Amino acid sequence: MSGHSKWAQIKRAKGANDVKRGQLFTKLGRELTIAAREGGGDPDGNARLRMAVDRAREANMPMDTIQRAIQRGVGGGEGSALEEVTYEAYGAGGAALLIEATTDNRNRTVAEVRATLTRGGGSLGEAGSVAWNFESRGIILAQAKDKADPEELALKAIDAGADDFSVDGQDVEILTEPTQVDEVRRALEASGASVASAEVAMVPKTQLDLPNDQTTAVMRLVERLEDLDDVTRVYTNVHISDEVLAQAAAG
Repeated sequence: MSGHSKWAQIKRAKGANDVKRGQLFTKLGRELTIAAREGGGDPDGNARLRMAVDRAREANMPMDTIQRAIQRGVGGGEGSALEEVTYEAYGAGGAALLIEATTDNRNRTVAEVRATLTRGGGSLGEAGSVAWNFESRGIILAQAKDKADPEELALKAIDAGADDFSVDGQDVEILTEPTQVDEVRRALEASGASVASAEVAMVPKTQLDLPNDQTTAVMRLVERLEDLDDVTRVYTNVHISDEVLAQAAAG
């Protein structure tokens, strides 16, 4: 499993306190609203909404809160004021950062992002300065149950339309085309696998190796950016070693 995926799992495990949970619900609600606005309020016919609902349920978001967020998307009103924006930036050692946000006030959001970057030793880049090194991919994290062969699980994913995979113990990370992620997830669940997450994410085409201290500085900057209310996801091209991951897990 890639360092980025392991790091994401570490962050989810650490973000379970009430303050983080309230902020997470706000971000998940916005994602639900935009997904419903763009593709309709029926999860069965809207793959993006279905994945957003899955993430909300994974976070124990109440069902009535989920439904209200979906209704905001299909009903207009405040849901129509939200827009998705992407910022390109640099961190320590020239690390590339792709910052996705959902906002009803672009000026507020860019000011908060710029200030956070400056405090963390980073800076905003021009449009197109780092986006060229990222591509949209479906990422599924699954686990073979009952000591089943993870390689067999990976091959089932390939048969269902996945492009590539990596195996780490019983854990399997699977890459798909963005349009295939939901279909592959369903096939894996039907085969009895445990799917921890399935999402469309921006994956770096090439990774950057930095000294451990600069890697850690980039990771801290990413976490500060993700703590901003309007920021939904931050991606980086920095390679995260097992040693740095172990420090993050223990910290």
